[in-house]
Amino acid sequence: MTTLSDNMRGAVLMMISMAAFTFNDACMKAASDSVPFFQAVFLRGLGTSALLIVFGLATGGLRLRQPRRDQGRIALRTLAEVGAAYFYITALFHAPLANVTAIIQAIPLAVTLAGAVFLGAPVGWRRWLAILVGFAGVLLIVRPGTDGFTLYSVYALISVACVTLRDLVTRGLSGAVPSTAVATSASLGVMLFAATGLAVSDARWLPIAPLAWAQLTGATLFLIFGYVTSVAAMRVGDVAVVSPFRYTALLWALLLGAAVFGEWPSGLTILGASIVVATGVYTFHRERRLAIRQGPVPLRMR
Repeated sequence: MTTLSDNMRGAVLMMISMAAFTFNDACMKAASDSVPFFQAVFLRGLGTSALLIVFGLATGGLRLRQPRRDQGRIALRTLAEVGAAYFYITALFHAPLANVTAIIQAIPLAVTLAGAVFLGAPVGWRRWLAILVGFAGVLLIVRPGTDGFTLYSVYALISVACVTLRDLVTRGLSGAVPSTAVATSASLGVMLFAATGLAVSDARWLPIAPLAWAQLTGATLFLIFGYVTSVAAMRVGDVAVVSPFRYTALLWALLLGAAVFGEWPSGLTILGASIVVATGVYTFHRERRLAIRQGPVPLRMR
């Protein structure tokens, strides 16, 4: 049985993870002032991939040969990761940090919806209502048809769809696939995508100032740290208890957006984000209650 202490540790680890991911976003957004998109993504991907490979070799979690049934899923998951990285980072480069972060808080709702539609997962009327209300909150954030609506709002929404696909595919992976191998595949895929973009686009490789190097290095380290602590959080505590603490990323985005970039979202954006967070937490709560009723499920994550 998971103890209260385990859940508290899991919650703390998840909050640390969300802070690390948000600091990674802030570093990438700051680097965008002097480093072109593909160059920034390639350099971060190079550093992230190298660290993941070293970590995988040290822990034995990096295996080239995977079960045949998982190979196609890993490839599809990597493509989804590439799409998520492209649309999310592009939105991040051009839109306020808090706005983009608020939109992606809809991912748990989108995963629940997609699970019901494509995987036949049971969803009761309460969670259906929470999903509808949550997406109404997303509309308050993006506000289509108004001056605040931009192409980059659409990009953030597309990144939500890509992450939803990624998470659904991840659910289908067998327990024989180590988490490090999956993460390394995704990181290499994003890096190769950025390298291809550099090769075929008109973007030039620009010299990088020391400050930009520091920002990209910070983004790489924060990304790795966020990944490690998020995995640890999900393994230490009860998933349904720990997962709602993902929403602390929005608090960090508000603070960093105001302190570093001088950005503060509108009242409607904050209202919409609050609705998304509230419905997401409710959805986690309902899923936990249903899981308790159905009894324990074997944990397959490795």
